[in-house]
Amino acid sequence: MAGYGRADSEWDELVEAGRRFLVERAKLRTTTSYTELNVTLARRTGCRAFDFERADERAAMGHLLGLIVERDQELAPSEPPVMLSALVIYLGVNDAGSGFYQLAKELGLLPMSASADEKSRFWIGQLNRLYERHGARSPVV
Repeated sequence: MAGYGRADSEWDELVEAGRRFLVERAKLRTTTSYTELNVTLARRTGCRAFDFERADERAAMGHLLGLIVERDQELAPSEPPVMLSALVIYLGVNDAGSGFYQLAKELGLLPMSASADEKSRFWIGQLNRLYERHGARSPVV
């Protein structure tokens, strides 16, 4: 798991803290931003924050989100898989990042040639499943 200049133990800590934080957000029936996730992880773990000015650090955050999805599926399997990373959006944009959709395609959850509408419906479906799974009441429409 090592990579992006971080030790395995650091990745393990970031995955666990990230998963806990995203579950908290799901229970609140809300999303979070990459920035808020980054700040929260640094505060909760003491690990250095990701530097989003650098392409490799942005890629490292994407890698982390993939690891969180994988870990969540190990701890709380669902069929089809639900992706905790659906909760992470760009500041000022009501949508998941391109990495979310790419991972969904790699997991076979979204067609490789998915249209913008298909992506949107998939993302909203993932949010609804996360909110339902973690106790939130009303679906996203």
